[in-house]
Amino acid sequence: MFLPKYPHNPTPPPAHIHTPADPAPVHRTVPALHVSPAVVAAVVVGGVVLTALLAAVAVSAISVAIAAVVLRSLLREHSRR
Repeated sequence: MFLPKYPHNPTPPPAHIHTPADPAPVHRTVPALHVSPAVVAAVVVGGVVLTALLAAVAVSAISVAIAAVVLRSLLREHSRR
């Protein structure tokens, strides 16, 4: 009742011939990046300048903090007198 019914004379499936839709992709090499020494020097100099500016800001902030602590101490001593 639930068994499949097969044909009496089975025919072989048609042969599949593989034909690619597109030709094989062409592998292209990426050209090497030629960076001129001037560009490298500019990046290095820019990095040095930015680092120097960051260091200057940090030293200035520390100096202002120390000056604030000293002034606070001096004003506290002056108000006690």
